[in-house]
Amino acid sequence: MKLKKNIPLIDQHDKDGFWGKKFGGSFIPETLKKPIDDLTNSFAKLRNNKKFIQKRDYYFKNYIGAPTPLIKLENLSHHLGGAQIWTKVVSEANGGAHKIYNATVHALICKSMGKKYIVGDTGAGYAGKMLSMAAKKFGLKCKIFMGIKDIKRQKPNCDAIRKNGAEIVPVYSGSQTLVDAVSECMRYWVSNCDTTHMAVGSTVGPNIFVKICGWSTSQISRELKLQIKKEFKNFPKKIKLINCVGGGSSAYGFWSEFIDFPKSQIELIGVEAGGPEKSRLHAAPLSRGAKIGILHGAASYVCQNKDGQINETESISAGLDYPGVSPIHCFLKDSKRAKYTYATDEEALKAYKLVTKFEKLNPSLEPSHAFAEAIKCAPKLSKDTIIIVNSCGDAKKDRDILKKRLRRKI
Repeated sequence: MKLKKNIPLIDQHDKDGFWGKKFGGSFIPETLKKPIDDLTNSFAKLRNNKKFIQKRDYYFKNYIGAPTPLIKLENLSHHLGGAQIWTKVVSEANGGAHKIYNATVHALICKSMGKKYIVGDTGAGYAGKMLSMAAKKFGLKCKIFMGIKDIKRQKPNCDAIRKNGAEIVPVYSGSQTLVDAVSECMRYWVSNCDTTHMAVGSTVGPNIFVKICGWSTSQISRELKLQIKKEFKNFPKKIKLINCVGGGSSAYGFWSEFIDFPKSQIELIGVEAGGPEKSRLHAAPLSRGAKIGILHGAASYVCQNKDGQINETESISAGLDYPGVSPIHCFLKDSKRAKYTYATDEEALKAYKLVTKFEKLNPSLEPSHAFAEAIKCAPKLSKDTIIIVNSCGDAKKDRDILKKRLRRKI
């Protein structure tokens, strides 16, 4: 399973939409074939349309606030010793997370296709919050599907979604989390696709949604590549790019410009949600031996029970609490271009506590998983090794969880 150089990874699939002949595809009902084909054809034209790209770049700069900063965590690096720890503070984007890139592009696509309604799914609430923001910006009616469990634990983002004029559709089925929100959102789109555009919140789902999201979030690595050149003059000999992985949108966006670099120079490390230490449940299909399954229209590694049914997941982080993962990351794992591991709830909390103790940074629980890995490996590495963590979301949405959990012994 080989990667092709000088071709964006989102385009390295076969005619049936599979990366590496195993991952991805479009496992959809017949009723979705036409809307999927229409969206595929529209996106193929728009991504090569100079006016559309100019419009995207204008809103990325003037609405989202690109570029987001790259900063060195001097105090944390000194405390740990070993490698230098840096972070790309993507949480400084408008709305507080990387999801705004995908939401903005989907809103622009919706407008270009002449549709007035847009729907989306959300777990941590960031994808929903950002889509509601973009919908308001571009004059679209918006519905957000969200599991009732996530509605309760992510109240700040739910308040923001409603403030932006969007409707939250609570999902009571299954585990009442992200996986069920995606399912219900897709069911709604089947019945309303003539007037409504669907925005999948991550690099998951049928092939076209993986491509749109990956194309959108790749802005992060385009910025980072320029920032590294400016900061270090020449590329350092050893860089570790560490990112949390749920669906995988921020990680792909963080890595996309660096996939062609030699693994010996730039290592890509994805950190999944290992769940509570004392629980058998987790959301780490890449790093804890999951088998290939079909979920939400695509083939990927999926947490399953012994009968092959989708398994329940558990994580303190709503944004990582998903039983599947992007087919892009499955391909990167099997091609050995990226390495995947996991952090437990407790490790993520400890990382949050340490980062906020030493730095003026407030990462959400999702990137706290990535910081946990950085904290673990930095002391073992030389000072000329550069670790860069994508701080892809802020912790405002997690305030109630953090208030409750950090009173306990960690």
